[in-house]
Amino acid sequence: MYLINIFWTMLCEMAPYLLLGFAIAGVLHAFVPASVYRAHLAPRTMGSVVKAALFGIPLPLCSCGVVPTAMGLRREGASKGATVSFLIATPQTGVDSIAATYSMMGLPMALLRPFAALVTALGGGWLANRMTRGEAPGHEDVQTPEGMPDNRPRGFGARAAAALRYGFFSMMEDIGRWLLIGLVIAALITAFVPADSLSALSRLPLLSMLLVLALSVPMYICATGSIPIAVALMLKGLTPGAALVLLMAGPATNAASLLVVHKALGSSVQKFYVGAILAGAMAFGLLADYAMPASWFRLPMAETLSCHDPAAGMHSGVLATASGIVLSLLLVRAFVVRMFGHRGHSHCADDSCKTDIKPTDMNVYKIEGMMCNHCRAHVEKAIAAVPGVEHVDVDLAAGTAKVNGEPMPADVVAAVEAAGYTCTKI
Repeated sequence: MYLINIFWTMLCEMAPYLLLGFAIAGVLHAFVPASVYRAHLAPRTMGSVVKAALFGIPLPLCSCGVVPTAMGLRREGASKGATVSFLIATPQTGVDSIAATYSMMGLPMALLRPFAALVTALGGGWLANRMTRGEAPGHEDVQTPEGMPDNRPRGFGARAAAALRYGFFSMMEDIGRWLLIGLVIAALITAFVPADSLSALSRLPLLSMLLVLALSVPMYICATGSIPIAVALMLKGLTPGAALVLLMAGPATNAASLLVVHKALGSSVQKFYVGAILAGAMAFGLLADYAMPASWFRLPMAETLSCHDPAAGMHSGVLATASGIVLSLLLVRAFVVRMFGHRGHSHCADDSCKTDIKPTDMNVYKIEGMMCNHCRAHVEKAIAAVPGVEHVDVDLAAGTAKVNGEPMPADVVAAVEAAGYTCTKI
């Protein structure tokens, strides 16, 4: 029962801020056209690097979703520096994770986290632009189409509905399992790891940061899901700087994204990408431990979650409890959809879906590497752009794409692989 109380308390404390973050994310998705982001990222200047970081910080994209988004920006003309800046800043933050950081870790950490992401992104983007200054953009990795259509619904009401669907349904389907995993791990650490068991590491902050860094880089964890884990570790004695390293390096890197960056941008840019993240995480971790008052990083939930009586109840306010119930219902829906629902989406290449599609006109392709709705959307757009494609139905759960029309299979495979995924015709 104590474990369940801890889990529920953490979920309720995060819920109001997460729901607010999801709502803002939906508004950004439905009301801000993608062309706004694409138009400012092409020049190989520090200005494009700054804009890419500022664009990326509020976007609620995890490390799997940000890679295809960044690769799409790159193919549409964004410089390598802007692409790297976007790749570094975006997965570390997001309006939802910033709000949740404030609720569980306080205002100083909520401000320090996006600032660290911004500085790190600027450093990585500047290095990428400087070290690739002599390279000429090649047609194999940069495409500048005449203009992509604005596929957002028209009218305020339709866009408001799209914002709600994206913020509370699509986003929850994407990050729900990682949020749940983070909460479960945090509850287990809080309930079963002895108090102050990590306090010995507080005397060796640099060592604790290196250990956290070694665990964080290959591991997949989203910006929001990393928060309860960081909180639980701090309750057991981990320093604020080491917790910040986890919050920065965990969401920004994982084995899959590193491979895609290497393939799409080259080994030299990959080194700048990884190096900037590691250096930034360590630098700001040391800054938090050695140059900032420890009182800034006192956890708002410390007294509640460190309760010594396992049988004692842990109570949240009415708003937090109501938000926790809503968030729980959204989590349940997301898991039901993921396990049993059809996660596909149809797209007609000429924007006029046909009703007379014959099964004999359909080919099925196996797509590997899709992890969220952003991945699905990029695969869908890549296939729809292939000459001869009339209709695309991408199923995220099954990892398949059903393609109607008469495209060359090799062209479909090439388009999907250019988007950063593996594709084979079934």
